[in-house]
Amino acid sequence: MLRLQRINFISEDAGSLMADDEKSALFRQLVQQADPWLVLERMRTLGFWPEDEDVPDEPPPVVAERLRLEDELVRLRSEGVTVADPDLALQKERVHRWHESKKRRALARVDRETARLQRAAAWAEQRASSLVHAGDEHSAGLEDRTSDIARLAAHGLPELHTVAELAVAMELTISRLRWLTYHRRSVTLVHYHRYTIPKKTGGVRNISAPKPALAEAQLWILARILDRIEPSAQAHGFVVGRSTITNATPHVGRKVVVNLDLEGFFPTVDFRRVKGVFRRLGYSEAVAITLALLCTEPPRVQARLDGRVYHVALGERVLPQGACTSPALTNLICRRLDRRLRGLAAHLGFTYTRYADDLTFSGDDLPKLGGLLGVVRRVIAEEGFVENAAKTRVMHRARRQEVTGLTVNEAVKLSRRERRRFRAVLHNVARRGLEAENRGDHPRFRAYLQGMTAFVQSVDPERAEKWRAALARALHGPTD
Repeated sequence: MLRLQRINFISEDAGSLMADDEKSALFRQLVQQADPWLVLERMRTLGFWPEDEDVPDEPPPVVAERLRLEDELVRLRSEGVTVADPDLALQKERVHRWHESKKRRALARVDRETARLQRAAAWAEQRASSLVHAGDEHSAGLEDRTSDIARLAAHGLPELHTVAELAVAMELTISRLRWLTYHRRSVTLVHYHRYTIPKKTGGVRNISAPKPALAEAQLWILARILDRIEPSAQAHGFVVGRSTITNATPHVGRKVVVNLDLEGFFPTVDFRRVKGVFRRLGYSEAVAITLALLCTEPPRVQARLDGRVYHVALGERVLPQGACTSPALTNLICRRLDRRLRGLAAHLGFTYTRYADDLTFSGDDLPKLGGLLGVVRRVIAEEGFVENAAKTRVMHRARRQEVTGLTVNEAVKLSRRERRRFRAVLHNVARRGLEAENRGDHPRFRAYLQGMTAFVQSVDPERAEKWRAALARALHGPTD
């Protein structure tokens, strides 16, 4: 009752003698010291609390905290009564708190280690189920895993959305696929055998032949994807059912034949253009990036450092000359080039065909030839290719007209020079034997002669029996 009276005194009698801030502070102090039920009763009397409304229950967190504080207060009071040496008690409390802190730190370490192991397991699972990084400059877009189903179905291509699905289709693990595709500027192991072969026109040709693991993956891409896309009607190189003969036939008997050569044909086609082919077919960015990495490789040079040999990239990833996928990809990339040049040639009264990097035009309207060549060169540049001007030839009917090594003045024939050269080879083999005549150390010289004979027979079927007899005499053995 004393506390309640003090509250009454403050609120009624002394209230008029004190400032508002002083009254509020004193009131809060007295309320904290007073019994809550007495405070509630006084609030009802003064009209601050409804007469028929009880005090609301405390929230569970408040109740739990209050109970903890009360227990702690009881413990401290009991220790204060029984402790004879305050310094010793303080030291014990510090040791107790140190042990508690040590336990909390140990539990925190366990939690951190558990979280780390969970993250590591999740990362390992993600790496085992998808390709999250493909090397510098070629990883952007791997998160796009949605292919165009309708477009793939229209082309009759396998429906693949993710790299994991591609790996399953190719019967490879993700780690194996990552090993074949990961791009590094400097590596100690490459997936290609590199060597050079001489060109007929001089110089050497750089060959990059894929090693067995990569070659098998490229064969899958060729059979399941690239070979299912029909190239343009003007493309005759590396197309089933077409050959140098079909490439030369449309140009027989024309007044003028023009040959143009594209310089650095395969190296001109870079990673971006190859990826674009697979994207246009309907594949997601992730699948297109992976397929393009399997089909491209940068030119590299060997360097030695600290006793180790490194293969250092000299430029961007391009189509390697030696991969089975490179010819098919160039035919698909050149479809727009072929379409533009075909339309241009037809408009000017000319015929156009292409065998790999050899472009051939023929026609009878000679005054339009200059305009044709000017626009053709512009189209070639716009399509991202470079003309090898040193190999451009304009052949009139008065001289020998050749298309991909075949004469087309009157009919498609092997040139007289080539016929004589091959006939001489067969004659010498018949006299001295295969080994003696194999001056170039051809690994399969017999098969080469048989293939060449079949080709000559297909070009000139009228002399078929004569060539077969010459081959039989050559393979029978020396006559001396």
